[in-house]
Amino acid sequence: MNRPVNSSPHEQEGAALCYAIVGAGQAGVQAAITLREQGFSGQLVVLGEEPQAPYMRPPLSKKFLSKELDEDRLFFRPLSFYAQNQIDLRTRAQVTRIERGHQTLLLQDGQTLPYDKLLIATGSRPRTLGLPGQAHPDVLYLRTLDESKTLQSRLTTSKRLVVIGGGYLGLEIAATSALAGIEVTVLERGKRLLERVTTPIISQHMHGVHTKQGVKVQCEMTVTGLTFDHHRLQSVECSGQSYPADIAIVAVGAVPNDEIARQAGLACDDGILVDEGARTSDPLIFAAGDCARHPNALFSRQVRLESVQNAVDQATVAAMNMMGHNAIYRRVPWFWSQQYDLKLQSAGFFAGHDEIQEHGDKSKDNFALLYYRQGTLIGVDAINSPAHYLSARKSIGARGELATLSRNASLSPSQISTQITNS
Repeated sequence: MNRPVNSSPHEQEGAALCYAIVGAGQAGVQAAITLREQGFSGQLVVLGEEPQAPYMRPPLSKKFLSKELDEDRLFFRPLSFYAQNQIDLRTRAQVTRIERGHQTLLLQDGQTLPYDKLLIATGSRPRTLGLPGQAHPDVLYLRTLDESKTLQSRLTTSKRLVVIGGGYLGLEIAATSALAGIEVTVLERGKRLLERVTTPIISQHMHGVHTKQGVKVQCEMTVTGLTFDHHRLQSVECSGQSYPADIAIVAVGAVPNDEIARQAGLACDDGILVDEGARTSDPLIFAAGDCARHPNALFSRQVRLESVQNAVDQATVAAMNMMGHNAIYRRVPWFWSQQYDLKLQSAGFFAGHDEIQEHGDKSKDNFALLYYRQGTLIGVDAINSPAHYLSARKSIGARGELATLSRNASLSPSQISTQITNS
């Protein structure tokens, strides 16, 4: 008898199931914990490429980089937690191929792992410059704990840093480095800072904040080359202009790690395409986090989000649906950034707005911008104004946000988000 397309041979035979999670970041860990919360008792394997246990990434450009946060406070849980909950956490484990026909993962070390259901939570990686010298030791990227440690060490021995990219990550690194006494230059290709994520009012304000801290900000700058002298970085070149640097950090965006999904024939388009239940084009495979592109019915658009909120909430939905539920991921996306003593919080989307309401006092670095489209609130940006931010976020979600989070989580999404926000 043929089995249903959304079940596995083991499920039909009543044998012990194996659910595999590829990726040991925010989404992967949340999914594993949710599966156990929801009563999954089969084999649960989490495969992570890095040598460390799963850890928080947001502090890597902020409090960990500035040495305000110790390394042991980065980890979600001690290793004993995974053993106690029968989560088979495997570090240094790289999946090279998904054999969908055999429901098997092929690992770089030659091992294979059969799965009954699979979650891909492989995240994203930094976009490179595409220039000669981009892999030089003086040209750094920041995504992993090891990369943050390298940058942390180099900041103690360097005098001049060029940050290539004026988005959240680039500006957080610039702020942390400036406070450490480093001479910082930010080179942004767009017309303004944070151009892709906010409006000119916020961009102009943050430009002024960084300038007051001694950071040199240059917009509409395309990096054309890197020069070296005696095997050390000498400068970053921009169309005839030269910016001296001991080290450079590249923060020009991220690309989804969707290669194994593409090789497996799953539908992809700047990320793995999933539905509102985090299901891919294969009913036995789910995807969540930075690597997944999903429909957001609240804003009538397809989005791929690189945020803690998205990773936690979408992974929770994916895990519940792996258990046979029909959970829907329909949440207001939110983001935050810490730069100096300013906390920038955003929710929703500003694109398509036709009205902006301003609350607070920009001169005191305490204000909020509410974005409306045809009278409907669609987004908010707030600087040191949590009350306005939370109120606006709640109002946006009232249009149809679905609460899908588990109530009795041993490590609930709200706890994880709070833990990260406070870091």
